[in-house]
Amino acid sequence: MDEECCEVVVTAADAAWLAGFTRTLVEERLAACGHLLDAIRSVYRWQGKVEDEPEARVALHTRLSLVPAITARAVELHPYEVPCVIAMPLLAGNPAYLRWITEETRSP
Repeated sequence: MDEECCEVVVTAADAAWLAGFTRTLVEERLAACGHLLDAIRSVYRWQGKVEDEPEARVALHTRLSLVPAITARAVELHPYEVPCVIAMPLLAGNPAYLRWITEETRSP
């Protein structure tokens, strides 16, 4: 397969907002799908203070080449000042599933 696939993780405080954001990305063909977890706990340092907050998380399956566009949409739409958007390459998997990811996403 010519196009590398990856998993992009995005978090948000509001699970409903994150589900809507995921739907937007799928509709725009920036992601083939998103697997949402609506109850995670995030411990992090922000502005000199350690925070401990509930959050939601989505794992988006997409093309590595679309990560900049996903990041741009997150910066544009996300309520956080600095949204978490990280990508991890998929090293292997079901060839038919990886092909489906490529078919369901747009070319960069």
